[in-house]
Order: sequence, then structure tokens, then C-alpha cells
Amino acid sequence: MESISRIHQLDTSVINKIAAGEVIERPASAVKELLDNSVDALATRIEVDIMNGGADLIRVVDNGEGIHPDDLFLAVSSHATSKITSAEDLFSVQTMGFRGEALASISEVSRFRIRTRTADQTQGLEFEVNTGTAGKPQPCGCPLGTSIEIRQLFANTPVRRKFLKTIKTEFAHISEQFTRAALAHPRLYMVLRHNNKVIFDLPPSDNLIDRLRLFYGKKLADHLIWVESQVDDIHIWGYVSHPSENKSTRKGQYLFLNGRWIQDRTLQHALTEAYRGLLMVGRQPISFLYLDMPASMVDVNVHPTKSEVRFRDGQHLYRQLLSTLRSQFLSMDLQSQMSLGKKGDVDPASIKAPLTPQQQQSQMELTSWAKEQLGQIAKDHSAIQINSAPRSISSTPDLAAPFTSKDAIPLAKFQEAAYQLKAASMQPADMFVPENEREESQFAEVATADLRPIQVLNCYIVVEIKGALTIIDQHALHERIMYEYFRKRVLAQSVEAQKLLVPLTIEMSPKETALILDHAEMLNSFGLGIEEFGGNTLLVTSYPVMLKKANLEQLVRDIADNLDNSKQPSRRDLLDSLITMMSCKAAIKAGQRLTQEEILSLLEQRHLIDDAHHCPHGRPSALVLSHAELDRQFGRMG
Repeated sequence: MESISRIHQLDTSVINKIAAGEVIERPASAVKELLDNSVDALATRIEVDIMNGGADLIRVVDNGEGIHPDDLFLAVSSHATSKITSAEDLFSVQTMGFRGEALASISEVSRFRIRTRTADQTQGLEFEVNTGTAGKPQPCGCPLGTSIEIRQLFANTPVRRKFLKTIKTEFAHISEQFTRAALAHPRLYMVLRHNNKVIFDLPPSDNLIDRLRLFYGKKLADHLIWVESQVDDIHIWGYVSHPSENKSTRKGQYLFLNGRWIQDRTLQHALTEAYRGLLMVGRQPISFLYLDMPASMVDVNVHPTKSEVRFRDGQHLYRQLLSTLRSQFLSMDLQSQMSLGKKGDVDPASIKAPLTPQQQQSQMELTSWAKEQLGQIAKDHSAIQINSAPRSISSTPDLAAPFTSKDAIPLAKFQEAAYQLKAASMQPADMFVPENEREESQFAEVATADLRPIQVLNCYIVVEIKGALTIIDQHALHERIMYEYFRKRVLAQSVEAQKLLVPLTIEMSPKETALILDHAEMLNSFGLGIEEFGGNTLLVTSYPVMLKKANLEQLVRDIADNLDNSKQPSRRDLLDSLITMMSCKAAIKAGQRLTQEEILSLLEQRHLIDDAHHCPHGRPSALVLSHAELDRQFGRMG
């Protein structure tokens, strides 16, 4: 029989390794802790050097107060700090760090070196710790302030090092931490270098908008709205985006409390509520909001990395933020600017030139002829089968070509006439089906003389199928069709791409840029060509033909959000997620008016896919109300 394990005190080295696992998750975590220390040291200039995503080197140099020579050993000891002296101080913390764990944890799992000098010292001191083994401080020459080097992070914990992501991904996380610090303290001069290449060189500024412009570009900065309110001791100020600038996730929402980046669900909900009715469902506003309040009104000691806090009166803050934003929006004419259409629905490049008089005459003749043909079809329902296009029109029919009420003409004769008017910009979508599938899918269940599908609320299609009333969500059904089509093309590596004559340039944040470039090869398999242009600018060189009407810039930004939101996904999951997103972008939208021909064409394709009952997100695409159920509801039973 085995002996009972006895309780014993853990070794200091083990304790520090456990603390490192809680606080130092990846190189970006170490950068965050060192930046906090530099800010607390009252530095006015901070320089960050990174090598190979932080795995090989992290160096943070500041011109702050430095570390007193007698405190060097304590600096790398657990729970040793200059920020607090008693438990009561935890309720009035005004510094970025206070736990006294960061340097001890980092030095336990890396080759660590400090060089520091205070204002009253004529020479500096250098102190090294090799994976927990401390050396002896040595005199050295160095400027006022502190320089900390971390080499071979997780050197003695190879499993942790093995689980680090690619260099670009790790540096993207470091860039995000740097961004948070730079936005929280715009008056600091901050520099970020990666592999000896300057990524950011930010001069100090009293104007926050200048720093936002450097990070996110002129376009976003010009669409930011200033908000500010003061209630008692609580000051809320900063910028929120015009509704035309939005994202698919909350990644663009920054909240700072007394100079500290935090996350808070209550305030995020207030932000979402303020934009209710101004944004499409599923879209999120961009914000850079700052809260200044007495330290006694908030508890920052609820999370190891101090990213979450607990407010004494969260509901009061919720009401103040919501009131501040709504008051600002009510004083502005936001609706008139948004009435042009939701961002992403219309691509300016897709707007066609006005027709010439000759083209207008040809179009009028086509319209007159079409009306005659529809009248004939009403007399002879068998004529509806002309929707099966002759092979001569297209040798490679596209089952899932996106269509709109403006340019989709699915009937065969419409297509034939429209091809003759190509110069008139009449571009029919190939909504017909391949010859080998025609016999099975000639409108399948819906090809009857009594077929009378109608569109209601510009969102749903109501039709009788097999003696039951069927209500179809037009967006959900077309999204599933596009998903099946796009998925087959991607797996067969036959996605049709269109080269751009003039590549599109997009300014993004450092993290977004790194994520896109890290997955550029995979995106290329979707027909989306992405290249690095320099700094935080990307070049879009090609796009999938099926997304010809999508807003490419918004598409790339949404892809970055999607990649950032994925928690260690497999390549298969990531592919499926991107296919789903692109299918949603290409599908017809709720609120889009369809012609009768478009409705019939959409219904025909319903029978060409394996699962027409659900969209890729899992929502039902159709609801069925049986004849018996209708009789029961109207009291006809018995």
C-alpha cells in the first residue's frame, strides 16, 4: 500500500514558475509588465526592441527614475514591491503594477538582465538572473533609467516555448500591448522595433487624435466623434466611431481606467445599447474611451493581469456612459449620413456609367419584349421551363453566382437578349443549372401551374410546396447555396479570382496586419491576393469573382477580426469559418427587393444542395405550416 502524500511547502523556484504561468502567458505578457513598470517609474521615453516575436529577445529601455542599488535583489524577488505597504493600500492603488510578481516570474523562466541608474548615482549597476539563478550586481555605464533584457523566454520550460505561435502572430500580440500602452499614455515618446526594423516611432502628443491617426490611419480618425461628461468625481472622455465605421467583433473597443487598459462587460453593453438602431445586427462600434475616477471607487485586484476590475457602482457608470453617448448622437445628424446605405452593401467601383441614348433605347425594347414573354408564360405554364438555359449561352454555368434585383435575369431568353446588350451593362447572373441536373431539378416540387411565390417584408418568400405553406428566409437560403458552391471550389482549388488593375491599399492596426499576412497563403486559396506594402499597409491584388459586389476593404477587416477571434483553430475550422463569412457577404440581403424571376431562380437552386434547411450558421432557412395545422388554427377540425 502506497504511503499517503504529505503536505509540504513549495520551493520558491516552483512558486515563481507557477506565478509565471499565471502572469506570463506569452512574450506579449512580459512586454506588458515591463511597460507598466516603465510608466510607474515616471518615464517620458520608452523604447521596445523585439527579436523573432519576443522568443529570442525582449528589451525595454526607459528614462525613468531607475532602481536603487540596494533594491536590485528585491526587484526579482516574489511579492516585493514599492507600490503598496499594507492591505489597505489595495483599495487605493494608483500605479500600473503593485503585486511584485512580474520580474520574479520572468527571471525564473528566462535569461534576464537589468541595467539601471538613479539620478543620485554616478554609475549604473548591471544584474543578471539566469533562469532563477541570480548573479552579483556589477558596476556599468548607463544613462538615467532602466534597461531590461529578456532572452530565451521559457528557456527552462520547453513545453511552454513549444506552444508559442508563429513569429508574426506573437509579434501581433506584442504590438497590441504596445498599442494599449501608447493609447493610454499619448504624452510618452514610444518606439517599437522588430528585428531591428522600426515599426512605430511615436512622438509625444497632447492631442489623442494625433496618436489615433498614426495607429489607425486618417480614414478612421476623420470618422471619430468626441464625447465627454463629468458627473461628481467620474470623468468619461474619448472618441467613438461614426456608425459608418464598425467591426464584426469588439476588438476595436478600447477602455482605459486611470491610464490602465481594462475590459468590462457592463460598459461594453452600454456602448452597444448606445448604438442600437444605428448599426446592423452583429456589427460593433469602435471606441477609445477613458475613465478617470478616484482609486477608492474601483478594485483592480481581481485579476492576475489586472485586465478586469470591479467598480463600486457599475450601474451608475453604465447610465453615465449610455447617457453621454446618446446625448452626443442626438445632437448630430447621423441618420442623413447613413441613409446612403449600409457600409459594404455598395462598392463604389461597381457603380456603372450612365447609359447612352442608343443603349437606353435597346433596354426599353428588351423590357417591352420581356413583358410580352411573361404574358405568354402566364397563358402556358409549361413555358416556365425556358429557365433551363441553352448550352450555347455558357459553357460553364455558375450555380451560385451572386445576384441582385438590378442585374439578375435568370430566364434563358432574358439571358440571350442581355448578352447582346453587354455594352449596356446588363450583366445576367448565371442562375440556371447544369444540363445533367436539369431533369431532376426542373423546379422540383415547385414547378406547378399554381406556383405563386411572393416576397413579403423584402425578406421572406412565401410559397405553397406539397400542400403546405412554406416561408423561406431569402438571405439564409442564398447563403447556404453560396456556402456549398464556394466550399466545393475552395476544396478543388478552383476559385475564380479577378486581378485588380490598381491594387487596393488598406491601413490596419499592427496586430491585424500581422494576422492577415500570417494567413496570406490560405487567403490566396480563396482568390484573395494579399501582399505587404510596408508599415501597417496591405495591398489587395485580387479578389474572388463571387464577391465582386462586396466592399473589399471591409471584407479584409472582417477577416482580420475573424482570425483574431479564433482561439487556436485548426486549419479546417479556420477554412470553414472564412467560407461561412464570405458566403454571408456574397448572399442577397434581408431587405433586398427581388423580382419574380429572381425568386423562381432562388427556389430552383434550393434543390441542388444537400442541406437547404439551414444556413451555414445553423439558422433555419425555411419554416413549414401544414394544411392540417392551418385548419386547426382556423377551427376547421372535425
